[in-house]
Amino acid sequence: MSKPMDLGSLKVGSYILINDEPCKIVNYTKSKPGKHGSAKARIVAIGVFDEAKRTLVKPVSARVDVPLIEKKTGQVIALLPAAVQLMDLETYEMTEAPYPEDESLKSKLASGVEVEYWQILGRTRITRTKG
Repeated sequence: MSKPMDLGSLKVGSYILINDEPCKIVNYTKSKPGKHGSAKARIVAIGVFDEAKRTLVKPVSARVDVPLIEKKTGQVIALLPAAVQLMDLETYEMTEAPYPEDESLKSKLASGVEVEYWQILGRTRITRTKG
């Protein structure tokens, strides 16, 4: 799920959808309104799931989609060959998440470890271990 917002109200560290991919804004610059148009915003963002760099240039008054991020706590149940099986600690629902790219985080994963994970647009990402 996502919600529309004005491009001018976003800041560095906010999240935005660029080409239907959730991204974190790392650079945000505004240009002054010129003789023939409105002020423009140039955004450089890094993808949450694929860590690819994306840019967006639009008028400051344009509406853009901002993804709704659900931050949840879960427990690792099993390490499967292609994914990590998680159980949500509030609803006890089972879900699968791909292995994290970060090797130090990946090495901490074991059965019974508590993790914080994000659900964005039906996709899951493990962000850190707890405790």
